[in-house]
Amino acid sequence: MAETVLVTGGAGFIGSHLAEKLLNAGYRVRLIDNLSPQVHGANARLPQYLEGRVEFFQGDILNKEEVEQAVWGADAVIHLAAETGVGQSMYQITRYTDTNINGSAVLLEAIINSGKSAKKVVVASSRAVYGEGKYQCENCGVTYPEQRSEDELRRKQWQMYCAKCGRRIEPVPTDEDAMLSPTSVYAVTKQAQEQMFSVAARAYNIPTVILRYFNVYGPRQSLSNPYTGILSTFASRVLNGKPPQIYEDGLESRDFVHVADAVKATILALERTGANCEVFNVGSGERVTVLEVANLLVDKLGSSLRPELVGKYRVGDVRHCFADLTIIREKLAYEPTKCIKEGISDFVSWVKEQEGIVDLSDKASDELAKRKLLRQM
Repeated sequence: MAETVLVTGGAGFIGSHLAEKLLNAGYRVRLIDNLSPQVHGANARLPQYLEGRVEFFQGDILNKEEVEQAVWGADAVIHLAAETGVGQSMYQITRYTDTNINGSAVLLEAIINSGKSAKKVVVASSRAVYGEGKYQCENCGVTYPEQRSEDELRRKQWQMYCAKCGRRIEPVPTDEDAMLSPTSVYAVTKQAQEQMFSVAARAYNIPTVILRYFNVYGPRQSLSNPYTGILSTFASRVLNGKPPQIYEDGLESRDFVHVADAVKATILALERTGANCEVFNVGSGERVTVLEVANLLVDKLGSSLRPELVGKYRVGDVRHCFADLTIIREKLAYEPTKCIKEGISDFVSWVKEQEGIVDLSDKASDELAKRKLLRQM
């Protein structure tokens, strides 16, 4: 009989793609998802392309009975369910800690008490746990800079400098052994998830893998959720006749990984015994500035709008962070398949088919500004 894989948050962006790939690979797939209106919209239901193909529990990760029912009999668990807005986490702290930390605790207890040892648990973490990530100083070597101060940001001192010698330092790929330095409540909750699952894995001998996803994007990403990622936010604005708004000078850089590659890495983590008890970066390994990706997106959308530098900065934002993929390449034979240009073309093809997209990015920005988390230079 085919193995049963439970995916928490399985009706969401990454989860829905993962469910389809697992089904195609011959697994029995079970999903639990609360169909959050912020992500799925009002009156949401299981996506049509999954109906009749998966076992679906509409339930909350915080509900002990619902989670126990979903976990019962599963051979493996892939834990994606989470609140994911970095900015929103800074003022909805209870919501984020409840879902991401307490929800993970509920799931862990259900796995431990299920009466059947899970063959594998895969946990979705985030590059956010690194904070600013890894840098190199010509004089002092590898360094991990602290979060930029409000005074530095107000003076438009965007770049990072060595705390020891004062020289300007340059970002380098961040590996899994880099220092963890969360700069948001969301990031703190992901670090806590990692630690809880790692401790339980050792205590109960449950093969567990931690995946630190970088900036995942692609088809099915919620275009009306302003907290889901900058590419979907930019696309939503353009579709509503507004230019993408960019903070700082636009030269901050990220690692954007296509959802197909994120799913590929997740299945490798599920199936390879060499992944057990390991932590892996899941990215493209490609460093791209926010301004570059915004220009690429509007060009692919065929828009005359140009990205707008709005003269603001967001508290807690990092300057640079991109993935070192050495370990996941060596241990899981993972290789990203889509560069940013190919990936955005795929994303835009899907975006152009969407209708009735509501842009809520201005509302989200107003919420941050009201709490002094978004500030004028």
